[in-house]
Parts: sequence; C-alpha cells; structure tokens
Amino acid sequence: MLDNIKIRLHYLLPKQGITNLAGWFANKKAGWLTQLAIKTFARVYKVDMNEAKAPEFSAYTTFNEFFIRPLKEDVRPVVSEEHQLALPADGIISQLGNIRTDQILQAKGHHYTLEALLAGNHQLAEIFRDGQFVTTYLSPKDYHRVHMPCDGLLKEMIYVPGDLFSVNPLTAANVPNLFARNERVICLFDTQFGPMIQILVGATIVGSIEMAWCGTVTPPREGIIKRWTYPEAGTTGAVSFKKGEEMGRFKLGSTVINLFAANQVQLAGHLSSGSATRMGELLAQAIIPEEPTDNIS
Repeated sequence: MLDNIKIRLHYLLPKQGITNLAGWFANKKAGWLTQLAIKTFARVYKVDMNEAKAPEFSAYTTFNEFFIRPLKEDVRPVVSEEHQLALPADGIISQLGNIRTDQILQAKGHHYTLEALLAGNHQLAEIFRDGQFVTTYLSPKDYHRVHMPCDGLLKEMIYVPGDLFSVNPLTAANVPNLFARNERVICLFDTQFGPMIQILVGATIVGSIEMAWCGTVTPPREGIIKRWTYPEAGTTGAVSFKKGEEMGRFKLGSTVINLFAANQVQLAGHLSSGSATRMGELLAQAIIPEEPTDNIS
C-alpha cells in the first residue's frame, strides 16, 4: 500500500520544479545551512567519508562540492589487463545480461526497447541488437563520478530531454519505460573491441549532468534533442579516454547504462542483479577475434 502511494506521488509531484530548486540550493554557499545539509545527508544515508580526498565536512563550501567529492588516489584500483573492462561507477547492479533482439530488462516484468532508450535512433539501435547491457544504480551514499570501462574514442554525444522520475529500485520495478522516458546523455565510443555506449540517466533532484570534455550538458532543459559529433583520433577536437579516467559526473543521482554489441564482451560471472559495484573492478572481458594464420605446408 505504501509503495503504491509513493509511486502515485512520483507521477503527481512537480519533479522538474523540485529538481531545479534542489540544484539551486546545492550550488549555494550557504555557510552553516550548507554544513547542516551535508552532515544530515551523510548521517541519514551513512556516507563513508574515509575514502574521500577531503574527509572533513568543513572542506566543502557547497552541497554539490560534497556530493561530487573526489576519492583518495589508489582507493579504486582499475583492472589492468588489456582486455578487461572496468566497472564505471560505485553502486548496485540493477540489471544486466543479454539484449533480446531489442528488448532490455528494466525489472521483473518490465522491458523497454533499444530504440526508445536511444531516442528513436533506429540506425544506432541496430548496432546493439542482440548485444549485452549493464545498468548500474548509484544510490545517494555512493561516489558520483563516472569513469571509462576501457580505452575509448568519443564519436557522438546525444542529449535527450525527458521526465525526472526517481531511478531507485521501487520506481524501476513500477514505472514502465523508466530509463527510456527520463532525461539522459548518450555517449557513443569506439573501442578496440567495437562500439560501446555509456548513458548517464537523470532523475528527480539530479540538478546537473556534466561531462569531462564539455562541462555541464543539463541544465538548461530546453526540451529538444541535441547531438554532437566528434572527429577522428589525432585531429583537432578529438576526445579520447584511457580506461578508468573520469568521463562524467552527477550532481545528485542516478543511473549508468552500458551497451555492447553482440559478441563483443563476456560479462563477469560474479555480477548479478543486486551486486554491489566499485569503480575499477572487473565488469567484463573483451572478446577479441583471433587473426587468421596462414597454413604453411
């Protein structure tokens, strides 16, 4: 009964207004009020500050500075073998597995389509048909910077306007097409094993999504799809990353979705729905086709 009330409220509440207000406050240097908000948040959500580069609350002059706090060096070692992919974020695996034709599992009894997730881009959706996906939920207590699972060259970024439903397990299990209806930033990368997409999904009170190469993508929220393309490696304006490098961050929120084309990767066997994740640990193993050898008789 209580869950039904919570879901109904999600539909009724002015989510964008709440998000704008939260974003405004989170950027304010409000002195003792900011410190009170940070300490209360840390206590309620049991935030572990021991790994933070600046573990003292007083080091943060705004709530957003606290929320996107960097970690100490070496507390998130990144898997080092060439064909190993790293988890992009701290959080919990919401769902993962095979994309069945174009259907992605959101929660038990709920699926959404690749084309809907990719804002109707049929050509892009075709690349990832029958591939694999991983959805990682970042809870309020988690480290909220997002990193690269592997080396990659950015080919395209798409901003998709949308709703701002919460993306917690309750809404994932009850709001149809949740990730395909929420605001999101889609990033297409070229990697040594083929194309990979990493999507940062917005949510209620996610005041901002920022990317390492261009800064804030949202807000402002203009209600239109925006698309940027990027040049080849070695040319002016090219954007490339090494495995483990930060590629984006959430100022409150949210969820990261990774898409891989068919026969590109083998997901790590120890991962399942509900698994806790730490950025840098093993996500998958790239499948690199063996080069044919000439038989000399």
